Amino acid sequence: MYKSIIHKTFSMAMAFLVLLSTISFTVEKHFCGDVLMDTAIFSKTDPCCDEGAVALTLTENKSCCNDQLEVVKGQDNLKKTTFEDFQFDQQVFITTLYYSYINLFEGLAEQIIPHKDYSPPNLVTDIQVLDQVFLI
Repeated sequence: MYKSIIHKTFSMAMAFLVLLSTISFTVEKHFCGDVLMDTAIFSKTDPCCDEGAVALTLTENKSCCNDQLEVVKGQDNLKKTTFEDFQFDQQVFITTLYYSYINLFEGLAEQIIPHKDYSPPNLVTDIQVLDQVFLI
C-alpha cells in the first residue's frame, strides 16, 4: 500500500516538474520615476500617470513612466521519440525486457477447496482417548 502511494506521489511530482519546466510567462513592471507602481504576470499593467502628466511629458519629450518586460522562457526543445526511432538492437532489448517483466507477475491458478463450506461435526468425546489410540 505504501509503495503504491509513494509511486503515485512521485508520478505527480514528476508531471508537475515537467509542466513547470515547459511553461513560459512574462512579468510586466510599471515604474513611475523610480517607484514600482504595478506588476502583472499574465496581463497588462495599469498606467499610473494621469492625463496632465502625460501631456506635460509629451511637450518635454521625457516620460516619467517606464515599462519593463521580463520574459521567463520555458523549455521548448522537448524530444519526442517513438519506438520506431530506436535502433534494432534497442528495440529487441526493450521488447524482451517488457515481455519478461509482464510474464514475471503471472497469477497463480485458483485453488479449489472442496471442503470450504463444510463445517465439521461437534465432538462430544475425545475419540483418541476413548479408544486409547495415540501416535508415538
